[in-house]
Amino acid sequence: MPHDDFPPASVWLVGAGPGDPELLTRKAARLIAAADMIFYDALVGPAVLDIAAPDAERISVGKRSGRHSKDQATIDALIVAAALSGKRVVRLKGGDPAIFGRTAEEVAACRAAGVTVRICPGITAASAAAAAAGTALTLRGEARRLTFVTAHARAGEKLVLDWAALAAEQGTLAVYMGRAAATTVAQGLIAAGRRADTPVAVVVNASLPSERIIRGKLSSLAFLVETIGERDPTMLLVGEAVRAPARVVARRGVEEVAS
Repeated sequence: MPHDDFPPASVWLVGAGPGDPELLTRKAARLIAAADMIFYDALVGPAVLDIAAPDAERISVGKRSGRHSKDQATIDALIVAAALSGKRVVRLKGGDPAIFGRTAEEVAACRAAGVTVRICPGITAASAAAAAAGTALTLRGEARRLTFVTAHARAGEKLVLDWAALAAEQGTLAVYMGRAAATTVAQGLIAAGRRADTPVAVVVNASLPSERIIRGKLSSLAFLVETIGERDPTMLLVGEAVRAPARVVARRGVEEVAS
């Protein structure tokens, strides 16, 4: 099959989606299958990597819970070197590459080296988490705004966010990598004026067979995350739009916890 948009010595930054291989775009699957070399994140599941050609080289460059297999400068250099050696390179990222994925740094490194680089978007974790919870991220009359933030701070640094802006009513807040910062998030939002009884949904391993959904109130957020392992990808959804529906349909792998 020809790949006119993926010649040798070029790079695609590809969104792998939230984990379920059926949530890959057709374009993402095609690019993964065509790659000679794939640099993949920790959140990219084995079923997604199985799409790669048998002879494609797969290299883990994952970062998780502060444990980095390689620093960003090294990842940039590896991608560029692979492309300059004539490989078709896929940099495979969980979710969407443009949302908290350091895409700008990798694009800049490729362009500085004269390497052609393109971006293939993917389904982001917030969308998958809302779908898993059977809810929406916006709600007419209740949630007119949607804000994405990351709760991940650099090693040794305190999480600093504009809590006053994030606590505004009529909005949904989606907090990526939120498990470890759940207490800080709840305290910051409540101190800034968000109601303590604001609905929250904690979605763990969204779209995967091990998916869990834990519902409650903002004031209970620290308690809700206590049973979540530090390696489990966790999304925090805060706002009226994620209030539990009146009728919940039980599904395999979904846990509903009220608080």
